[in-house]
Amino acid sequence: MSTEKFSTYSYLLDRTNRKIKQYAQQKFKEEDFDITVDQWLILKNLSIHNDQNQSQLAEVTGKDHPTLTRILDLLCKKNLVERRASATDRRSFIIHLTDHGIQKQKDWAPIVAQIRTKAWENLSEQDYEDLKRILNTIYQTLS
Repeated sequence: MSTEKFSTYSYLLDRTNRKIKQYAQQKFKEEDFDITVDQWLILKNLSIHNDQNQSQLAEVTGKDHPTLTRILDLLCKKNLVERRASATDRRSFIIHLTDHGIQKQKDWAPIVAQIRTKAWENLSEQDYEDLKRILNTIYQTLS
């Protein structure tokens, strides 16, 4: 394959990712969530596995440490998460979803699921499976 094709594919992936994120952020605003898509990613991840240290959370969400710190600062101000001292490492904090954060995540999850499915509504099951396979192959190649 030519380099030009790779460039086009990368552009299409990036453009599509941005459009999905913009669409979701617009819907978050319409629903008065008062969080960003990136903040949702943190809440969602903590709802699956609460009490992670910042390094774990950064790795699983693909956020660099300074970005994650800013997101966590905002989520703490909104009383959705809290930083707790680590019992095993005084230099690190455990990120904990608060009761308020748990409730908000539960309230928002069904709406977010609807928002997320919008992008897939015109794809067949085979389209989805093919895309998933291709994206996983690209990801594994770069890992």
